[in-house]
Amino acid sequence: MKFPSILLQTCIETSQGPVWLAASPQGLAGLWFAGQKHLPAQLAIGPSWQHADDHPVLQLAARQFKEYLAGQRQVFDVPLDLSSGSAFQQSVWQALLDLPFGTTTSYGALSERLGTPSAVRAVAAAVGRNPVSVLVPCHRVLGARGDLTGYAGGLERKAALLRLEGTLTVSMADLPRSAPLFAEPSI
Repeated sequence: MKFPSILLQTCIETSQGPVWLAASPQGLAGLWFAGQKHLPAQLAIGPSWQHADDHPVLQLAARQFKEYLAGQRQVFDVPLDLSSGSAFQQSVWQALLDLPFGTTTSYGALSERLGTPSAVRAVAAAVGRNPVSVLVPCHRVLGARGDLTGYAGGLERKAALLRLEGTLTVSMADLPRSAPLFAEPSI
């Protein structure tokens, strides 16, 4: 992924642990949980983007994200900059933005919606590389049988987000390893 050369960042404490936020002049370019897969080197090695706690987009994103985690927000209105991905990745991320709060879909259904039914793996890879976790709701994408699969922020965190949205009503610890978590995806 290629991020804009000028990004500002901040780190906030949340109920899901530390979260890194990054903004470009166009909008929020990243939201990553500490330790998640695909964390940009600029953050993983040591923050090299300029720190800016008072940046308006970072403040707005931090406030709205915390409201979401507190169950007080279902829709975000933070301007986004998804230019770090390829055209294909950006199309997948745009499709994710159409998934409403409290719904889920499968990688296959998302691939079909994009008009690329044979590109399920490519769609799944793009979902996994989403640079703006939660605001671009990649956590709402499930496996073909409705099972909880893949999340760069970790499956426990994905389960917590889905429980918050009311689409997962049991704990991961209560399920056998191979059991689907949902009868069928709802989108």
